[in-house]
Amino acid sequence: MADNFAQTVKQQADIVKIIGEFVRLKKAGAQNYNGLCPFHAEKTPSFSVHAGRQFYHCFGCGQSGDVFSFIQKIENVSFPEAVKTVALKCGIPLPKREFSSPEEAAESRQRGKLIELHEAAAAWFEQQLKSPEGALAREYLAGRGMTDEGIARFRIGYAPESFHALRERLQGMADEATLRASGLFSWKEQEDGKPGPLYARFRKRITFPITNESGRVIAFTARALESGDKAGPKYINSPETALYTKGQVLFNLDKARQAIREADFAVLVEGQMDCISAYLAGITNVLATSGTAFTEAQVRLLSRYTTRVIVNFDPDTAGANAAEKSIALLTEEGFEVKVVTLEGGLDPDKYVRERGAKAYMTVLRGARRHQDYLLERARQMFPPRTPEAKIKALNYLLPHIRRMPNRIARDEFAMDAAQKLGVDSALVRAELKEAAAKRRDSVGMAAAPFTRAEQILMQAFSAAKESELYQSAEAAYLEHEADFDRLREDVHEILEQLRAREAGADAMESLEQAHRQALAGVLVSVHGAEPELDHVEAAILTLRRASLEQEQRAVRAALQDAERTGKVEEIMALSRKVHEIAMRLRNLD
Repeated sequence: MADNFAQTVKQQADIVKIIGEFVRLKKAGAQNYNGLCPFHAEKTPSFSVHAGRQFYHCFGCGQSGDVFSFIQKIENVSFPEAVKTVALKCGIPLPKREFSSPEEAAESRQRGKLIELHEAAAAWFEQQLKSPEGALAREYLAGRGMTDEGIARFRIGYAPESFHALRERLQGMADEATLRASGLFSWKEQEDGKPGPLYARFRKRITFPITNESGRVIAFTARALESGDKAGPKYINSPETALYTKGQVLFNLDKARQAIREADFAVLVEGQMDCISAYLAGITNVLATSGTAFTEAQVRLLSRYTTRVIVNFDPDTAGANAAEKSIALLTEEGFEVKVVTLEGGLDPDKYVRERGAKAYMTVLRGARRHQDYLLERARQMFPPRTPEAKIKALNYLLPHIRRMPNRIARDEFAMDAAQKLGVDSALVRAELKEAAAKRRDSVGMAAAPFTRAEQILMQAFSAAKESELYQSAEAAYLEHEADFDRLREDVHEILEQLRAREAGADAMESLEQAHRQALAGVLVSVHGAEPELDHVEAAILTLRRASLEQEQRAVRAALQDAERTGKVEEIMALSRKVHEIAMRLRNLD
């Protein structure tokens, strides 16, 4: 019977009309129509649809088939779902479905009824937005740059202040149990424990419908028009229902999926207004997480359409944390991830409205690899001036490095981290290997021992201030202060405190308690004998060389970034700087 129904649908379907909903077709003969293939990128049309024989063929990628195979591929659905989709497009009634149990039949009926209720609620909210009571909502939307066309495109509406108007509108469509199950209403528990009368969940709020992949309304987000305690939360979302599980839905996927396929990447933003503004400005491959944490289910859903994503979350702390979690989930599933951080602390909605779609598209084209974004964030949170800070930065990056499934990409990320944090690459490899073997997400925090040069400098500055040894070290400090600034933080603090003591004051007594043990360990070590002047000169030379090498690593890392992004003037300037540092290192030798 199913085969007979499919054959009936196929005979009545107009393949040109159905494919024409996805591909702009032009007549190219009595029966043929041509267009750009939706299954691969091309600039010259090689996709052909034959009206008489009801099939399509692409001479570029070789894809071909009938109306059902086209819908299966373009919509990522099974054959039965494709038959149902084509039937609905052609207005052909679906055969009565057979269920395996009464419970399954009841569940299917309820889902269908809930869809009807949400569609009716969305239409009613749209009407209310156009009513006199919706004037303040219309004014707010106009202030956000929304046109009537944009409002209609996203079916934005208004939930009036009434507690009962929506219930009165919908109560003839379903029984009370179904209305309670819809998520459109709230109620208070009575003294006897029974649920009280229904009242509208959304009141005096702008409504944004949330749709499934087929474009059917399954939930709402509602924004308050007022602020303050009485207004309640800024946003209220539908609760989870038989239709809606928030971690399994991506806002705007129904409208964006074809554009995502064609571009082979998606732009992922946080808020619905961010998504709507970008979409209406022409960035039609945009999706939103609707302010919720990105989930594995959403990653799997997105992977049906692309494995390339540009993440553009809000620049505040919460947005940055959400971006990191999203990056982790996406990279673990093998996605190619890039990140955009908008200047001026703007979110995508404000950026598009204030600077225009062209500027936003330029920013998207310049999106950074997620590795570069995470490295920069690590350097901001833990400036790598001390071994402790470098360890913290590595511990921040390590889980992201380990999640990358490709070994080559993982190794490249690790080497970039070593270079930009000023850590020996062999040490990073060893730490990563050990962490992976022990399934740890952090490297050890053991304090690094002092180098011989650091020990000599601490000894020299511990000498009496009038001594030739101290005076020699002080003169070197004044001449090369920038190099001393690059010392590890604890050594730098010890030297500063020793320099700040008064003449004749005891070196040990001049230090903070935390540093006394370190200096004592140096003074009683095997190298405890007072160093000679030439030892101090050698230590200063070692310090200057280490400082130049650290600067060299930082400049080379910046040069690599400039080469990736093709910034010619920056490449030339940084290349000159690399050469200058190399010359200074040779002069030291």
